[in-house]
Parts: sequence; structure tokens; C-alpha cells
Amino acid sequence: MIWNPSEGLHLGPINIRFYSLMFVVAFGLGWYIMKRIYINEKESLEKLDTLFIWTVLATLLGARLGHVFFYDWEYFRNHPLEILLPFKFEPEFQFTGFAGLASHGAAIAIIITMYFYSKKVIQRPLLWVLDRVVIPVACGAIFVRIGNFFNSEIVGKVTNSQFGIKFVRDYYSNQDAVSKTNISNPNEAYDAIVNNPKFADLLAQVPLKHPAQLYEAFCYVFVFFILLFLYWKTNAKEKHGLIFGTFLILLWSVRFIVEYVKESQGGIEESLGLFTTGQWLSIPFIMVGIYFMFMAEKPLPEDIEL
Repeated sequence: MIWNPSEGLHLGPINIRFYSLMFVVAFGLGWYIMKRIYINEKESLEKLDTLFIWTVLATLLGARLGHVFFYDWEYFRNHPLEILLPFKFEPEFQFTGFAGLASHGAAIAIIITMYFYSKKVIQRPLLWVLDRVVIPVACGAIFVRIGNFFNSEIVGKVTNSQFGIKFVRDYYSNQDAVSKTNISNPNEAYDAIVNNPKFADLLAQVPLKHPAQLYEAFCYVFVFFILLFLYWKTNAKEKHGLIFGTFLILLWSVRFIVEYVKESQGGIEESLGLFTTGQWLSIPFIMVGIYFMFMAEKPLPEDIEL
């Protein structure tokens, strides 16, 4: 399979990137899922609006800072303005968007935010909130990885298996595509590499790689439905920390395993070795998940806060 998607949907002068659209879908479905949960728990939907806003901000800010500190600190320490601004200033000014988001950073930021939300807004135990919010988070993770697939990023290692995909936009940068085809428009240059026999040699150079993003997305579907089943069909929600712990174990175990077929993304693995950065960062989440899963207990009637 040759993968060369357009950057997004063109609606007149408006260009909606598929990656951004997947985030919208993720947050939209997350809001709907939590609405059903809040109705079931007889909680005010006004509190849900606050949860939605806080979660969106925590996800984006945490994911950005996670990428900065876990994966590319050597670069950003010398370019601090680019941490929270969607521009490159060197070697020339360029709009880049926020190229670089890390799910581990988003997870940490969401947990911290839920602590303040539990204390200041909903006034429920932190684990009560986390047991519920991880359900839409697992759903959102599916669409984020699909967005990565559309962006041809976080690709897998070279493979000869039947699952291999030629990620044309991963192998050739915009500048490479333009210079090698002498076509000034990057999208037209990519299309020429894929469809014009004149550039067949360029297409032949693109190796087959594992679609690691789709592997993760597929596995996250099962994580989501397991959590959904635990909440709606069992008494797991009555044991504070059980669903949250299950989520941490399942989701980060998937991440740990899929990392074996991903290309290296740098970060702390360069100094620690043995595992990838994504695997090293997943291990603490899995250990915390095991703790909460086995220590979960039904709360006392007075619902003591943690």
C-alpha cells in the first residue's frame, strides 16, 4: 500500500487538517461519553462543561510540554519561543503548527488537572473522577493515532511483511519532494512521485514500514470497550481506582509493545538504552496501574476523599 493522503479538507479558503479533525472528533465523543456518565451519576452538566474545557487545555499543553522535555529538550532549550508558539524562527521564519505532542505528557497533565477539578468543582474523590474520565480518554487515543496515520508520523520500522506501507510523506520532506521533481507545489510533487511513471525510481526508494499508528489505534479500541464494559456492566465503578488502574495497565502495555515496531523518536533512550523513550515512560504508568488495580476498595459510606 502506498500512503500519500492530502493534508486535509479544503472548504473554500479554509483548510481543515485531518489531524486536527481527529482531535475534534476525539474531544466531541469524549464530551458525549462523559455526558452519559454524568447523567447516570446524576451530576450537573454545568460541571461537565468545566471538565471539558480543563481537559482540552490540559491535553494540549501537557502533550506539548511532554514532547519538549521527554523527546527534544536539546533543541527547545535553545529555542524557547518555539515551545508554545507554532513558528520556527531559524533559519527563516516559518509557520509549523505544533509539530510535536507526547501522550505521556498529556496523561500527566490530565491527572494533575483532575486533582484540582475533583477538589474545586465536582467535590468528589480524585479516583472517582479518574475512573470515569479514562473511558473517553481511551476513546480519544484511538482517533489521535488515526490522526498520526494521516500525518504520516510516528511510523514503524522497515518491514517486508504484508502489513507494510510506503509512507511517501515520511520518507520525502516537502523540500525533498519539490527539489527532486522540480514541481513547486509540495502536494503536486508528492502526487507526481506516486502517480507519474517518470518518478517511479523515487517511489521505489520509499521503503515499506509498519503502520504502527494503526496497530495502536486498533488495540485502543479493545481498551476502550473493556473500560466501557467495566463501568456499565459490572460493579467496578464502585471500587475507587479499579477502572483507572485497568486503564493504565492496558493502554500503556499496548504502547510498550507497539514501541518494538516503531522507529526511534529519540529522547531519553539515547542515554538509558535497552528500551525506547516511549517504553521507559510507559513503565511507571503500568506500575501505578497495577497498584491501583489490586488496592482498589469499595469506599466507605461517607465517601472519604483521597
